[in-house]
Parts: sequence; structure tokens; C-alpha cells
Amino acid sequence: MNNISRISLLAAALLTLVAAAHADGDYRAQALSMMKQDFVTKGQASADRISEDGLQAICNRTGNKPPPEIAHRLEADQLAGVKLPADGKLLGDWKSGEQIAQSGRGFTWTDAPGLPVGGNCYNCHQIAPKETSFGTVGPSLFQFGKLRGNTAEMQKYVYSKIYNAKSFNLCSAMPRFGHIGALTEKQIKDLVGLLMDPESPVNK
Repeated sequence: MNNISRISLLAAALLTLVAAAHADGDYRAQALSMMKQDFVTKGQASADRISEDGLQAICNRTGNKPPPEIAHRLEADQLAGVKLPADGKLLGDWKSGEQIAQSGRGFTWTDAPGLPVGGNCYNCHQIAPKETSFGTVGPSLFQFGKLRGNTAEMQKYVYSKIYNAKSFNLCSAMPRFGHIGALTEKQIKDLVGLLMDPESPVNK
């Protein structure tokens, strides 16, 4: 995206925020003030986690329904920032991917910085048929690869979606795992393997 297009996009997004801010009144500022009183930095869990970035601010102030033209252009901008593996290989070890998907550990104030972080995928998605408890915030991923195929293009989509879900849905509730550095390249590859490898329990 060139500088002129980026400036135009940011100007349009700013107008959207200004219009929505008038409708919001001051309740948002009051809520943030209360949160900042109660959230303090402990270890790697810093208080800035409650701060919005620009994209989240747009979604918050439009009820997750930003103008389509703005959403599409910002999604394209996010997709352009996805860093695909230099080796071109996207399908990792599904067994490792299963462990990552079922782990919710990491990034808490009691965890040492730099330790591997889990994907916590089960908290929002059904993944495999043997699960007895799973979230329903996101769609079921059971038989994902079996239903959608294991093409190179589909692998690229899955990798990019895990890396930065806002590349495809600006107001997605899914964390931007690669974008924020929560998951490594290898971990994302392994999750792609979990979803797409024919031998994975997801596809049985």
C-alpha cells in the first residue's frame, strides 16, 4: 500500500472513529479508567494489555461492524504483514500441534518470559472427536482438512489465519498469534499439520 493510499485509509478510519465516539458518550473512558485502577503490571503481564491498538479501536467503536470498504482495505493491509516460512513448508507435525492446541499455558505473570506458549484452541473450537469439553466461540474444526482439502493454497490460508486472523475478518475475536509473537513459526506449522494432515485425529 503506497503512502497516499495509507493516509486516505487512515483518514477514513479516523472519521469512522469520530462518528462512533459521539454515539459512545463518555462511558468508554469511565470503563477504561476503572480497569486501569485494577490492572497492574506483574512480570510479563503488563498493564498495557488493556490498551486498544488502532484496529481494535475501530471494531470497538463500531460494534464490530466497521464500514466494509475500510474493513476490506485494513484486512488486506494485515494480510500483507503475514510472514510465511522462508522454506515454503507450511505443514508441520500434527502430534506437536495437538499438544499446542490443548495447552492454555503461557503469557501469565507467573510464567517466565520466553517459555513456549500454548494455542488454547480448545477454548473456542471443537478440534477432535474425543474432546469432552470445548468452546463454541469459534466454529468446529473437526474434519477441517477432510472437508476443505489439503492444497497448498488452503495450507497458506490456514497458516495466515492463525498468524493474523484479522487478515480475513477485521473484528475477529481470534488472537493474532504470529503477529503478536505468541506462537513461533514452528508452532503455527504444527497447528496447520493438526488441521490438515490426513493422519491427524481432526480428519478421522
